[in-house]
Amino acid sequence: MIYQRSSALFSEAQKVIPGGVNSPVRAFKAVGGDPVFVERAKGAYLYTEDGTTLIDYINSWGPMILGHAFDPVVKAVQEKAEKGTSFGMPTAIETEIASLAVSMVPGIEKIRFVNSGTEACMSAIRLARGYTGKDKIIKFAGCYHGHSDSFLIQAGSGAVTFGSPNSPGVTQGTAKDTLLADYNNLADVKRLIEANPGEIAAIILEPVAGNMGCIPPAEGFLEGLRQLCDDHNILLIFDEVMTGFRLAKGGVQELKGVTADIVTFGKVIGGGLPVGAFAANSKIMDYLAPVGPVYQAGTLSGNPLAMAAGLTMLTHLNTHSKVFLSLAEKTAYLHEGLAKVLTQHGVTHSINRLGSMISVHFAKDEVIDFKTAAAGNNDTFNKFFHGMLNEGIYIAPSAFESWFLTDALSYRDLDKTIDAVGQVAKVL
Repeated sequence: MIYQRSSALFSEAQKVIPGGVNSPVRAFKAVGGDPVFVERAKGAYLYTEDGTTLIDYINSWGPMILGHAFDPVVKAVQEKAEKGTSFGMPTAIETEIASLAVSMVPGIEKIRFVNSGTEACMSAIRLARGYTGKDKIIKFAGCYHGHSDSFLIQAGSGAVTFGSPNSPGVTQGTAKDTLLADYNNLADVKRLIEANPGEIAAIILEPVAGNMGCIPPAEGFLEGLRQLCDDHNILLIFDEVMTGFRLAKGGVQELKGVTADIVTFGKVIGGGLPVGAFAANSKIMDYLAPVGPVYQAGTLSGNPLAMAAGLTMLTHLNTHSKVFLSLAEKTAYLHEGLAKVLTQHGVTHSINRLGSMISVHFAKDEVIDFKTAAAGNNDTFNKFFHGMLNEGIYIAPSAFESWFLTDALSYRDLDKTIDAVGQVAKVL
């Protein structure tokens, strides 16, 4: 299918926007071709500038858990906008959504709102360093925590070496304080801790990875990290920007029964508007200004439109908790159907799933970390992506991204998706 209008819009965008996009993955560099431009969306569907309709499996990379243009959220934003779009002053709705979020998530007592998941993770690291008085952090290869300097680090020559920047503009000085471990590998983490005694402020991870495809934690992995952090006076940070309020009301902490020291949020917590947040117990959070010495600020943090969208979304999820079961059942149904048709056509694959997150890896072995994810066949994925697009199904334009389901998907949509995979599989 040729998206002529989208291609024309992309050509115009490249004249005034670097690469024609405001976030790199949108440019289709990984899969080839020109990106599809969206005109509008409703429920489970995208309506493109070319007049086509697509079943959506990225859902704005996660936040549209109840579907695009969810009526209660749209109404809440409209009503709030009539009263003013930004004040730079406190508003009552900030306390209202904070109280609700704290009541829904285990282990947190205070929360601060920011404007993105990147900002939330950046602030969480600063808070952890300020609270512990230590500089180094451990992150995991394949986990993405935004584009803050501390997180744009690639592996060194060995498990205990310092990382090096993987983006110009990130200094060696920053890189030396970021240690890189393999996901789902407790021994690797323990080795890093022992090689840097008393120097590590925090371990940060996606407790269910979503940026190397969906990769759930191995049994005992999160529990082992919790124990290592307790034993060595290290803070455990869960980046739940993707998983928070999506996999359960209380996120992965509730789902897996493991409590982090600091948790970051984004996506669902904003109901589709630009919102991030980070939270912890009162003792840790009170290290933030204006109470404590760790500075963090934002003119548009707690923006009334964003807070209205987020509050409406969280309120609905809190009072309709069966949505999480519904989503998990739909995702399991999709998983079963995808596996069946890919196997029937002899396509080598591995599928990971947890809750309403799922990904298809064209790899022969189980995908448990970045190395095994990277072993997948990218050429096959690229053909798969464009084949699915031609069948009216929009998945992430990268082999290293999770699919996110919305409860607006019907079983008819799921069947159409499975049928599309069957058609595409014939030519893989």
